Amino acid sequence: MIDVRRVTEVTPTLVDAFARLTPQLSSAPPPGPAELAEIVGSDTTVMLIAVDDRFEGEAAIVGTMTLVVFRIPSGVRAWIEDVIVDEAARGAGVGEALNRRALAVAAERGARSVDLTSRPSREAANRLYRRIGFSQRETNVYRYVEGG
Repeated sequence: MIDVRRVTEVTPTLVDAFARLTPQLSSAPPPGPAELAEIVGSDTTVMLIAVDDRFEGEAAIVGTMTLVVFRIPSGVRAWIEDVIVDEAARGAGVGEALNRRALAVAAERGARSVDLTSRPSREAANRLYRRIGFSQRETNVYRYVEGG
């Protein structure tokens, strides 16, 4: 059974789970306790984890995502970032459970829209996003990297 929970405190188990999960998404170093505490303590971010009750400790955390909710002049918006589903748990509904919970939280906070990006090579994730109601936007995404 997958249970999606909002993270309210940083524990060693959470830190260990991010050390295991982050490399499955990115080459960026996993966040440590201070970075996780900053995310969890922010008024604009909601960190969600998917817990599989068949396991214990950090192995029980089979997925995570961060929802950012913010106000701009045209209304409240939300953005989903860093969705990670453990390779061993893919195809079991973890990504869908995380996304549906994030959409519910965004709606509770008054968000008019929720955006995310996904690499085209993540075919299963892209199918999931379309299936639960996301539509692909015709837009250019730009990134500025300081010093780069």
